[in-house]
Amino acid sequence: MLLTISVLFTVLLFQDEATNFNDLGKLLLGGVAAAIVCAVAFTVVRLRLRDKRPATSNFISIGPTNDKK
Repeated sequence: MLLTISVLFTVLLFQDEATNFNDLGKLLLGGVAAAIVCAVAFTVVRLRLRDKRPATSNFISIGPTNDKK
């Protein structure tokens, strides 16, 4: 949902018919905002997927063990 909103915002930002260098600041600000929104959305999705899927690799320690036989 957040990605959809950022895409719609970007499309609305670039719908001007004549894009010249007078509105370059607005375009740069919109691009930075879109990049931040996409990065946050990507991080949230990645963290949620990591929490749902626990690590299945076995940890092997090379240190000494305290097992006394």
